[in-house]
Amino acid sequence: MPIVIVRRALLLVAVLAMAACGAAQPGPPVLRPQVLGELPHDPAAFTQGLELADGVLYQGTGLEGRSQLRELDPATGAVRRAVPLPGNLFGEGLTVVGDTIWQLTWRDGVVLEWDRASLTLRRQVPIDGEGWGLCSDGSRLVRSDGTDLLRFHDPGTFAETGSVRVTLDGRPLTQLNELECVDGQVWANVWRTDRLVRIDPADGHVTAIVDATGLLPADRRAGADVLNGIASLGGGEFLLTGKLWPTMFRVRFG
Repeated sequence: MPIVIVRRALLLVAVLAMAACGAAQPGPPVLRPQVLGELPHDPAAFTQGLELADGVLYQGTGLEGRSQLRELDPATGAVRRAVPLPGNLFGEGLTVVGDTIWQLTWRDGVVLEWDRASLTLRRQVPIDGEGWGLCSDGSRLVRSDGTDLLRFHDPGTFAETGSVRVTLDGRPLTQLNELECVDGQVWANVWRTDRLVRIDPADGHVTAIVDATGLLPADRRAGADVLNGIASLGGGEFLLTGKLWPTMFRVRFG
């Protein structure tokens, strides 16, 4: 056999071997929520944001004319205080930064800055694009807008400072919804699914998937909408709930 043909054959074998190795690379681990306990949840709450800060559970709810900012008792789920959003603003995700609560609106083009102590509105700040989920990583805010994009914002002014595209197995992952920043990673609900994903905000890669199928049993889903709402409790524990769900689940992923 001519040397040229042999070399070509060896090159083809090498290329095929590399392709096979690439195809065999495992994707992100798939985790399941291990239920540790339950708390009551207002089944009329269209959950858009959920966050625990300094022993207080904050919740943002949606729907035009019904959107609220709420303060909940983290031990019982009871509503301690609630204030309506102005007019017909459609509330979305929220996050706590010092004495401030930032709360997104969906398609209204503004983010709301609330005084955390009094739950009074300070101002409305214009934003580009839609507002879905929001969290703070300690130095910046991270926002989802329903696309595959995570946008970064200044925690004091809400000025946009950058962005990253989110990918799963090399493909864009869209419908990113409620967010929770934990230990340098971003957890996100994926709208219209029973999945959450963990994202490395440095490069946008999904590093883990949570399959929460069946978390709310079928016999308790009457009137309930999609999974949405994740709050870190520390120590690897989270609270999960959904829009119009009757309960919140304290879970660990494994």
